[in-house]
Amino acid sequence: MLQIIPKIISGNNFLLSADRCIYWDQEQTLILSDLHFGKTGHFRKSGIAVPQNLFKEDIQRFVALLQTFKPENVIVIGDMFHSHDNKEHALFVKWRKDFKQLNIQLVMGNHDILHSDWYRNAGIETINDRLNKGNFSFVHDITAIGNEVQDEKYFFSGHIHPGYSITGMGKQSLRFPCFYFTKQFAVLPAFGKFTGTHSIKPKRGEAVFAIMAANHAKDERAGIIKVF
Repeated sequence: MLQIIPKIISGNNFLLSADRCIYWDQEQTLILSDLHFGKTGHFRKSGIAVPQNLFKEDIQRFVALLQTFKPENVIVIGDMFHSHDNKEHALFVKWRKDFKQLNIQLVMGNHDILHSDWYRNAGIETINDRLNKGNFSFVHDITAIGNEVQDEKYFFSGHIHPGYSITGMGKQSLRFPCFYFTKQFAVLPAFGKFTGTHSIKPKRGEAVFAIMAANHAKDERAGIIKVF
């Protein structure tokens, strides 16, 4: 069963999923960041042997989330795609035809460099800087908007691929992708599995929810736990 943790922000109900996304109940909206579709294809195009099944697994996870939450809308907070057009992008367009009614909004990230016609033909609405919806704002990189984080809206962002390190008694250290919440903004984990993480150092009053890897040998799905 998909593991989720409820969180209330500004009177709205959100569900944090161990599959690296957030579902916004009031708006029937799935929120994701940093999918990096096409990244494995980009590496293979450059002669680096990266298995294509990584991209297929990400697409399958995405479809499973659509089937679970049945959202009317999807908001991607940047880096939905990675670099220039390649065969994986064509596979995404083929997939998109099966979900024509799904409204997808993309807040453009630094890796979203495909031609504007490509997004339009793929049925994706693009927003260059910031998407406002109710009491919330969506931006790719929270550090790029400066003092605006002080305004009345709560921000959702991505970009940094947040990770949280846990140190054991023997000084072993493991880093897990995580959701990072401050009083003014949240940073989502990268949805794409073929991504690294950047270690965060939360402060008092902030919250971190770490995502534990699935244990396929025991038929266990990924888990999510509050660690700070």
